[in-house]
Amino acid sequence: MQRAQTGRGQHIDLSMLEALTEWMGYPLYYAMDGAEPPPRTGAAHATIYPYGPFATGDGGSVMLGLQNEREWVSFCEVVLRQPALATDARFAGNAARSAARAELRAIIDSVFGALTAPQVLARLDEAQIANARVNTMHEVWEHPQLKARRRWREVDTPAGVLPALLPPGSWDEGPRLDPVPALGQHTDTILTELGFDAAALRAAGAV
Repeated sequence: MQRAQTGRGQHIDLSMLEALTEWMGYPLYYAMDGAEPPPRTGAAHATIYPYGPFATGDGGSVMLGLQNEREWVSFCEVVLRQPALATDARFAGNAARSAARAELRAIIDSVFGALTAPQVLARLDEAQIANARVNTMHEVWEHPQLKARRRWREVDTPAGVLPALLPPGSWDEGPRLDPVPALGQHTDTILTELGFDAAALRAAGAV
């Protein structure tokens, strides 16, 4: 868009963290200043198992996803440290694991329940299985990477100054975060720009 307007492009710096935090803006603001966030709606996969969030013994939660049989063997040997499960007929293939997910989850929970989230993540890294720490909304507000990349700004609103997250990515001029307008603040201006008589509309009770 910049090139189309000026003939010169721009460098764009975009991180997955910023994109996902932007995506979580709705529940994030519910949790502002330690307020109670909305309940989670679940992130398990409908047809792949194990895949999704799992609780750890320290009250944390980790996300993991197994994609193939190599990862299943590694998961049993390195993460669960129960290599015999890799050849257990109950879990032979993804279809069987998905059908027996309640039984398999009990095994996983028993192992993860004795570990902290960092310990589970370390095992998953060693097994080369995709994983991530599941942050609470309060942890996202305090995320060190968002602070290090200076993603937070203050914005004037009719309710006072509020923290606001920059849109994902960085570019030369950067985004503008103007004050949030009050309800109806620009109504007359917009109606006039569109060719309407704002005063007449107000007199008629249409506005």
